[in-house]
Amino acid sequence: MTFVLFLLYAAIGGAAGYGIFTLTDVGLPLSIVGGAVITALLGQIHILMKSSNSTKELDDRMGRVEKSVRDNYERMDVVEARTEAVETTIKHELTERRDALVSEMKQLEGLIDRLSRSFENKLAETSTQAAVAPEEDAVLRDVRDALKDGRVDLHLQPIVSLPQRRVSFYEGFTRLRRPNGSLLLPAEFLDAARRAKLMGIIDNLTLFRCVQIVRRLAERDRRVGVFCNIAASSLEDATFFPMFLEFMTENRDLSGAVIFEIRADRFEMRSRTMRDNMDKLTALGFRFSIDHADNLELDLPRLQSAGVRFVKMNGASLIDQLRDPSGPRPVSSINRRLEGDEVSAVFSRYGITMVAEKMEDEASVVEILEYDIPYGQGHVFGAPRPIKTSLMEETAPPQEMVQRLSSFG
Repeated sequence: MTFVLFLLYAAIGGAAGYGIFTLTDVGLPLSIVGGAVITALLGQIHILMKSSNSTKELDDRMGRVEKSVRDNYERMDVVEARTEAVETTIKHELTERRDALVSEMKQLEGLIDRLSRSFENKLAETSTQAAVAPEEDAVLRDVRDALKDGRVDLHLQPIVSLPQRRVSFYEGFTRLRRPNGSLLLPAEFLDAARRAKLMGIIDNLTLFRCVQIVRRLAERDRRVGVFCNIAASSLEDATFFPMFLEFMTENRDLSGAVIFEIRADRFEMRSRTMRDNMDKLTALGFRFSIDHADNLELDLPRLQSAGVRFVKMNGASLIDQLRDPSGPRPVSSINRRLEGDEVSAVFSRYGITMVAEKMEDEASVVEILEYDIPYGQGHVFGAPRPIKTSLMEETAPPQEMVQRLSSFG
């Protein structure tokens, strides 16, 4: 395009030179020079106009660059302000958490000290009791040694929602370890521990670990609860229950995640003291579960008023009773005979959730689903497993407590 314009300017210059030659007395050489000068002037004018346009574009571009720089500076100011706000918030939260941790540790130390003194008295009592059979005496020694050395472990078994099989809860099982690493199972030590009145100690130590497990699950945003078995004797123990209640009062923020589990037969025969102490825990917001229920003839209004929110029953037995048209049915406000597939819904009306436990095979799971049982537990979903070694160490009884217990003998 530029080349064409310059040809046009040359044509205009040539025409002007020709006009000068023919219309004036100027000679040919001067006419040619005049045409050339005119052509050059037109070219210069073109160049100046183009340069002016380029300068304007350059100015526009510089303006845009300056605006972009100003915007970036403004953004940097905003980012710096937000960063300072975040740093301030983090420092504040860290300070609050540190203060809360220090306060919790002080409270824990006080509880441990009182628990240790009570433990010493309990062990002294067991040493003065009447002689027992040699094999029971050996088990009792193993129990006492495990408690002294802090060899109280926690195994967790998943409780899953049906039919999704998503882990919604865990049940905590206490396991005592011998010095060689072998386990003392509940079937081996529970009877001896009850007779020696050591269940309060075992339950309190297990509870410490359960609470810490729940806290760590909450830190990881895992919204699951833990069923913590508690002996009826612990709820009736005048020495240990006050410490138990004090500890749970300090941890009442976990009331939605810690569920206390009692055997159904012990619940039915509970004493006035046990009832009152259960009411104290219920007043804090904690819930109860009964397990090993042998039939469905349960008084639902009574369970509801006692703070029971879960009922566990052997899956095979539960299927048999639900399948039987004349089988046992729960006591409720419904006056007619309940069908098997209505039972779970009636439990729910009283705020009580059914759990089919001891589920061992897939065929039983299929049958349970026919009756809309909301949760299942058993080896088919997962066996009890020890918590990870790292978590075991984090939730172990404090060293001060272990050292004090080690001095008993």
